[in-house]
Amino acid sequence: MSMYGTCRCKKTFHPGNAPTVFPSRFFLVREDAEDLYQALHADTTDVATIINILAKRSLAQRLEIVNEYRTLHDADLIEDLRSKLSGDFESLIVAMMTPLDQYYASELNYAMVGAGTDENDLTEILCTLSNAEILAVRRSYHQQYAVKLEDAVIDDTSDEYRDLLLSLCRTERDEYQHPDQEAALTDANSMYNATSDTRWNVYHDVFCHRSYAQLQLVFNEYQNVAGKSIDDAIDDFFSGDVKTGLLAIVGDVKNPAKFFAEQLHATMAGLGTSDRDLMRLVVTRSEIDMADIKKEYETLYTATLATDIVEDTSGDYQKCLLVLIGEEPQ
Repeated sequence: MSMYGTCRCKKTFHPGNAPTVFPSRFFLVREDAEDLYQALHADTTDVATIINILAKRSLAQRLEIVNEYRTLHDADLIEDLRSKLSGDFESLIVAMMTPLDQYYASELNYAMVGAGTDENDLTEILCTLSNAEILAVRRSYHQQYAVKLEDAVIDDTSDEYRDLLLSLCRTERDEYQHPDQEAALTDANSMYNATSDTRWNVYHDVFCHRSYAQLQLVFNEYQNVAGKSIDDAIDDFFSGDVKTGLLAIVGDVKNPAKFFAEQLHATMAGLGTSDRDLMRLVVTRSEIDMADIKKEYETLYTATLATDIVEDTSGDYQKCLLVLIGEEPQ
């Protein structure tokens, strides 16, 4: 199985990311595989064991369990899980067992199939992945759907937003660019002095080609040059999906934990819950920076992420989400 793990490569420069899911120090793959087999073939499915094992193992360890399960029992663990579980809990467990490149590919396809397009999902995924991650997702997308990811984006988006996503899909960002204060000032001045006719070309070049470390300098210099934040400038000059995309990049550059806290809150705000988005964010960030996200969440909303999950979800689905974010099920 392909998997690119949780390495953020050269895209981001934020040190000390704090996950809530770690590789188990006492990992015994054969024992886990056997315990899962027994849990799935008991008279009543032992959901507690399933959660206790799978939500407390890294993705790499879960994939080892899949292979060992097949070796021991000549059976497909994921198919057995599907046959015994249901609803959002089933979807969450299957997401946890899916290599990240395949998972993101399926999420992107879901966002683009059918009559409408879920631009928020496209933005969240494509505007925050590293080049290496996007390359892996592109390969998986083509393997799974016999369509190039870039072609799917072209068919389902338009105008400046399409330009933004295509550049990100094509991994045009120089992630190895060293911070250069003089170049940052040049970019900031170019953005500040751009006219309505040239503004998008300037922003597109800067946002899609500069390293994250360089973008941080550019944003700081823009504040000095313009007397307002880059966020405010984007609000003033852009609208719609391209504005959302640019702001996502700004958020991921400045404070990814805060950005993803906001994304998580949006899945549970108002009536109803966007469960597909909620589980994707929890699954993908749990091995990267979920502990940081939880802190930002509480600062932003004076409520804990766990409290909101409890209010918006239920049952085994809720219990598994709580374990993934490092909390005890209620």
